[in-house]
Amino acid sequence: MNGNILLLLLIIIGLIGRSNIITTASCILLVIKLLSLDRYLPTIERRGLELGLLFLTMGVLVPFASERISLKDVTPVFTTWPGILALTGGAIATYMNGKGLELLKIDPQLIVGLVIGSIFGIVFMRGIPVGPLMAAGITALLLKIFQFLFKV
Repeated sequence: MNGNILLLLLIIIGLIGRSNIITTASCILLVIKLLSLDRYLPTIERRGLELGLLFLTMGVLVPFASERISLKDVTPVFTTWPGILALTGGAIATYMNGKGLELLKIDPQLIVGLVIGSIFGIVFMRGIPVGPLMAAGITALLLKIFQFLFKV
């Protein structure tokens, strides 16, 4: 019952914050629970991230498939400062994702803070949820900075 109440709260927060993603996801999960399809929740939890990342990646790659971006458009990535910085940003992001995965393996209860922080970012900062790994990676970096500054 607590799960239902939390999902209802998330629906309300999503509506107030005009976050269609939070509202829709919470509604779908509430319907799954109300229809007693709870047995599918572990599969959704395990595979949902992969499926979401698949669709996100497909959405980003559509310009290649629709030929709006050609091979000649790719060359500047290796020859211009914005392109080189994009390559660097991509490499740093994947490194941070790896550190986030390590952190979640060591301290899995941090996922609660990541989810609440992500909801806060979506609703109040108009952010876009792209995954808990990046949030965990940033958390890992913040923890290292905190430990360095305060010798904890």
